[in-house]
Amino acid sequence: MLKRLLAALSVLTLFPAIADSQESAPIELLRDLVFTGKGAKQLKLDLARPTGDGPYPAVFCLHGGGWVAGDRHQMEQTIKVLAAHGYVAVSPDYRLAPDDPFPASLEDCKAAVRWLRANATRFKVNTNRIGALGFAAGGHLACLLGVTEKTDGFEGKGGNEAESSRVQAVVSFFGPTNLARTDWDPEAIEKNLVPLLGGKLEERAEAYRKASPLTYARKGSPPFLFIHGAEDRIVLPAHSQEMAEKLKAAGGTARVVLLEGEGHPLRDKLREGLAEMMAFFDDQLKR
Repeated sequence: MLKRLLAALSVLTLFPAIADSQESAPIELLRDLVFTGKGAKQLKLDLARPTGDGPYPAVFCLHGGGWVAGDRHQMEQTIKVLAAHGYVAVSPDYRLAPDDPFPASLEDCKAAVRWLRANATRFKVNTNRIGALGFAAGGHLACLLGVTEKTDGFEGKGGNEAESSRVQAVVSFFGPTNLARTDWDPEAIEKNLVPLLGGKLEERAEAYRKASPLTYARKGSPPFLFIHGAEDRIVLPAHSQEMAEKLKAAGGTARVVLLEGEGHPLRDKLREGLAEMMAFFDDQLKR
């Protein structure tokens, strides 16, 4: 499981494949911006933006790695392409399990969103048009950014408390949405879910429920796009389908794109999935 989740990170280097057919603009890339923490506990992000006057919509790009590995650098090509297409694109670090179990990772993502809103003038961001995307574990966190509210108790102490951590559009690439499912591969349970949640489902049922985006799918959630390989056996397509159905039942907008013949990660049809993502963000954040 972990090896295959890490392999999913490598597909992001193919992201520029869609850039040829997109409008392109000069960009500025800013690395190692501290968004929360002090000393050795600082967390940083990379930010790519167009060089024009703005304000621009923004997209947070959350790396995968099964909640136990990966870092923001995996998303560098992603944020560059998004910036060239007219977005302020941000890739933040977040704390990893088992040293920092859930909800540390979500608290950090929320802190990054609040930090960007607090610095919107500096980076020419339209604070009413912020999206999130993620791959695998990053997709899980992107979903949680979309559906959780302040009252859910995940804001943490990362600063800029007066700002909102909500986002206005979400794209999940094969992200888990129901961690309490009983059909996980045993390796995924031992190497990913147990470090994240501190035990197995039968031991920590409430923790699994609280960490599942499906728990919070409700009225008022932003539009969602789920992109999933139809043959994914690591994160089953049912994760995307079940979440989309619950969002729609609550009156929201959600669509699932199943890519036939694709597993985990996406390979032959990655370009198709990325084009769907770009069209979705353009529709939701640029209109």
